[in-house]
Amino acid sequence: MRKIKNPWTGKEGYDCFGCAPGNPIGLHMEFFEDGDDIISFWHPSEHYQGWVETLHGGILSTLIDETCGWVVTRKLQTTGVTSRLDLRYRHPVKSTDSLLTVKARITEQRRNLVFMHATIANSNAEICVEADVVYYAMPQEKAREMGFTHCEVEDEQLLSM
Repeated sequence: MRKIKNPWTGKEGYDCFGCAPGNPIGLHMEFFEDGDDIISFWHPSEHYQGWVETLHGGILSTLIDETCGWVVTRKLQTTGVTSRLDLRYRHPVKSTDSLLTVKARITEQRRNLVFMHATIANSNAEICVEADVVYYAMPQEKAREMGFTHCEVEDEQLLSM
């Protein structure tokens, strides 16, 4: 497993709610590549709850949506936008949980449509949220116009999952 370098760091105006490290109210997500999977480990907090000690469903969908965006960024070396996000909330996710694991991978690609499956597991490895996601992957020239050139991983390999 290798940490993915954020290709947007230093870009003027970059303040993504999901992944910008400098966004004071953001989720500060980081991503790792492990084979076909893109993974994010995220620490919940009470600031993102919908009900007492329960994470808001919108935050959970954001975690999945953001991770799938990074699948497109890393695996296809382009940018994209969400076309469909179909979530199944299987178990409540506690805002007091110590660590969530968000995973996503490509299941199919048809032209510019990228089909992915994603999950969120709690610290007991229980799958709490599942999603099928469709992204529209931008043509390379459009991604370049948006300032994207490439997405790399760090040299150091971490332990595999």
